[in-house]
Amino acid sequence: MIENIEVMVVLFIIVLLGYTLCKLSYMGDKFDQKLSAIVIDVTCPALILSSVMGDRMPDRTLILPLLGVGFLTYFVLLIFGFWVPRLISKNHDEQGMIGFALMFANVGFIGYPIVSSIFGPEAVFYAALLNMPNTFFIFTAGVMLVKGEYSIKQLNPKVLFSPAMIAAFLAALLVALGVRTPDVVGRPITMVGAITVPAALMVIGSSMARLPLRQIVGSPKVYVSSAVRLLVVPLSIYALFRFCGVSDIVNNINTVVIAMPVASFGTMFCMKYGREPSLMTEITFVTTVASIATIPLVTLLFR
Repeated sequence: MIENIEVMVVLFIIVLLGYTLCKLSYMGDKFDQKLSAIVIDVTCPALILSSVMGDRMPDRTLILPLLGVGFLTYFVLLIFGFWVPRLISKNHDEQGMIGFALMFANVGFIGYPIVSSIFGPEAVFYAALLNMPNTFFIFTAGVMLVKGEYSIKQLNPKVLFSPAMIAAFLAALLVALGVRTPDVVGRPITMVGAITVPAALMVIGSSMARLPLRQIVGSPKVYVSSAVRLLVVPLSIYALFRFCGVSDIVNNINTVVIAMPVASFGTMFCMKYGREPSLMTEITFVTTVASIATIPLVTLLFR
């Protein structure tokens, strides 16, 4: 417990650095957008690949179980995304925003660094496999929820070829074939991947610095939604797969991945599709701050 709290405090200090740098005008909209693109398209895929380039190779027998658990997790999350919000708000548009927040966690930006900090660098590979279904569902069910239009036509096959997905496919292939990369290749990839943690957290801090006070305070439905996202959802997933007999290592990593704050794609989708982003922004902010306390609490399950 103490160790996990220390990890979260260390990571939050980097978030505060990003907040301060934005206030001092070192960071801001255009810089953050470019740095975010570098993290998503370059350093995060490198982090995924670096997880299979150390002295210890991940267990190849876990590949299929991880993918199976990943897809089953998101089928369960569909219930949280499309039905639970009706208990929190009567407004159709708000139900979609809350549904997105309950379904999708910020795995790429926050999840991978925290998984690496808690379970070790090789666990990033497991988290990447568990997160493969996230990419599929966020651009289908996620877009439907934000737009308030529930149609299968939202499916875009291009999401299967994002840099992070390709990196996860390559990492799985390397593990399945037992291929060990030479040090001259592995070291630069590992070094680039290491940029992910501080860069991602500083961008989050910088984005918080630009929120008006009224969006930071939030409303009762924001706090209810945040509590469900950070505690009810991961605890339900953990209990379900423990009951089903899923191995501890797979269930523990999957639970931590699901316990992350709201995915930043939510706000991006709101802007792209012309939806009012205030509710999504509020929940994203509150869950990001509150996760400093809730993630260590969730990890108490693993003792």
